[in-house]
Amino acid sequence: MIKVAVTGAAGRMGSGIVRKITEQDDMEVVAAIEIPNTPLEGKDVGIQAGIGELGVKITGSENLEKALKESGADVLVDFTIAPAAVNTIKVAADCGVNLVVGTTGFTDEQAKGNAQVIADKNIKAVISSNFSIGVNVFFKVLKDLTPILNDFDIEIIEAHHNQKQDAPSGTAMAAFETVANALERVPEDVAVYGREGQVGKRTKEEIGLHAIRGGDIVGDHSVMYIGDGERLEINHRAHTREVFIAGVIRALRFVGSAEPGKVNDMADVLGINE
Repeated sequence: MIKVAVTGAAGRMGSGIVRKITEQDDMEVVAAIEIPNTPLEGKDVGIQAGIGELGVKITGSENLEKALKESGADVLVDFTIAPAAVNTIKVAADCGVNLVVGTTGFTDEQAKGNAQVIADKNIKAVISSNFSIGVNVFFKVLKDLTPILNDFDIEIIEAHHNQKQDAPSGTAMAAFETVANALERVPEDVAVYGREGQVGKRTKEEIGLHAIRGGDIVGDHSVMYIGDGERLEINHRAHTREVFIAGVIRALRFVGSAEPGKVNDMADVLGINE
């Protein structure tokens, strides 16, 4: 039985993950973590998720270490915000708890710090900007297609709900890095984040990134390859958060057999890294 701790357990993603875990025969929720000094302290996470009492009380993240140790969690799932997740990763690693992290918006420094902690504590981890199975196939298509269309202009457009805090999305940035690397371009040298005013002619090297925020859009990502007289678009649209949660379940089953000390991603989980 895989014993799972969930952070952001009362949020939209967290509640969905809790519900899905309870449907599995080989895993169970053993700890539920929320914001520091949460007003939900002591409430049953199953009731909060709308599935009835689970016997697992919500606790504030100030007591994360205690919750992990007392629950005997094997793995922690984190879908929160980057500043909080950095500390969560450190505490979990210190406790020897493996990680499945879908939080986005990490700075380069934070991402490197996360990887170092995972290596130093020799725990197992899956960290991905997007847990959708379809999105990770989307990344694979971009990796294979981009070198063929290397003389086309490339623009990336993403759209999300109006509550999302980071932009561009982690998925859009992963798509951008995939494209830039496939073209052997230095990402920080070619990124253009939107355009305004007298920006001059588009260069052949630049890759545009554009973010849309509105309503309840779950997640749309498009990469446009634009040539003279033709355009090819590769699109992925998530209709429901269930697509991300399905990937989390696969990652939870994978992480126990992953290589310790290494940051794996969903391509590793799906076996499509080559």
